[in-house]
Amino acid sequence: MSKNIYVVDDEINILEILTYNLEKEGYTVKSFQNGKNFLRQFEEVKPDLVILDLMLPDIDGFDICKTIKSNTDIPIIILSAKGEELDKVLGLELGADDYIVKPFGIRELIARVKNILKRVSGEVNLLSGKPLKNTYNFDEIKLFIDELKHEVSLDGRKVKLNPKEFSILVLLVKNINNLIKRIELIKRIWGEDYYGDTRTLDVHIRRIRNKMSYMDFGNKFIKTVHGYGYKLTNNIEEDK
Repeated sequence: MSKNIYVVDDEINILEILTYNLEKEGYTVKSFQNGKNFLRQFEEVKPDLVILDLMLPDIDGFDICKTIKSNTDIPIIILSAKGEELDKVLGLELGADDYIVKPFGIRELIARVKNILKRVSGEVNLLSGKPLKNTYNFDEIKLFIDELKHEVSLDGRKVKLNPKEFSILVLLVKNINNLIKRIELIKRIWGEDYYGDTRTLDVHIRRIRNKMSYMDFGNKFIKTVHGYGYKLTNNIEEDK
């Protein structure tokens, strides 16, 4: 079944180029030159992916990104002339799955679209690691995680993670006390062909730590091994 992609950009030539090339790849594409028309259509029919320009004539792209992610897990690729690191980090913090700076190569964009849709469809397998049980003890804190229901809680307090954050946590839990290299995490979560900024992983780890801030769980037990990767450990004596 063809995947539906919504493209939001006020530059008609970009809409035409993206629509033509995405349809060549077999996707169904709807294009929008402003945020209001997009949001109206978005409320009626949800797409499989959104390609979103930040600089729209009526609504700030960051606000649209926030609206999409407040109620859905639909993946977003931000397409913007804003290349500053602060803009990239903000977009990722708001839940964007990727950030591409204009001007861009159409082949690279198509590759990123394919990769994200592949991951969302569940075709990227997680590390095997240890079998995932439901409850783990971390000092005085109990971590509960249900892989099938995508539920996480700390001492009964629910933690709301988006799909990528949840997948990262599952990998860390399955490999508890073992280092997972950055490149391995990126491959498993974003796919073998990911072309984006590797700082995306760091942003997601920071968000996980913030969301799991109960009794400072995220900072105590999710460790950064500088220059190598990350690990979840129940040994709080280790250096972070």
